[in-house]
Amino acid sequence: MTDPGAAPPPAPQGRPVYAPPAGYPSPPAPPYANAAPTAPPAYAGAVYGAPPQRRGTSALGVVALVLALAAAIVASLVAAMAGYFVGAGTAQEFVVSPSGPDLDWRLLTPVRDWVLVGEIAFWIGTALGVWALVQGIVAIAKARGRGAGIAAVVIAGLGPIVFFLGLQLGLAIGFATGAAG
Repeated sequence: MTDPGAAPPPAPQGRPVYAPPAGYPSPPAPPYANAAPTAPPAYAGAVYGAPPQRRGTSALGVVALVLALAAAIVASLVAAMAGYFVGAGTAQEFVVSPSGPDLDWRLLTPVRDWVLVGEIAFWIGTALGVWALVQGIVAIAKARGRGAGIAAVVIAGLGPIVFFLGLQLGLAIGFATGAAG
């Protein structure tokens, strides 16, 4: 036991030590109280909860999202426009000479430029959509724009549906306009 009138142990660096209330004995000094201060252990970051390091920017996911939007929206609008002009340019020929189950491809001769525009929109949309899909998956896996990467994967997956719906809508409006005029 220690003497109740003894001086308190030396204060650790930077923290004050208060004496126990009157009538209570002083706590025993720890065995290492007189040891020289040492450097913190090498694993101090794990012990003290160092903040996690960022693995990169979100640019990977954002680029994937922009590519997916371009593939789904821009390519679909171009295809819808090309479909409209193909429908409007060939509607009279389809009304005058119905071909039955076999299509006479010569009917598309007057609008071959618009058919080519629609085909180019299809291939560019496909290339951009596949690129966006792959880059979105990489962004999700590497946590570099995970939210934008998820959106890019979803939009790239829905891109072909949007493309063909836009093309069919353009063709239908074009046929209706060309047949009426």
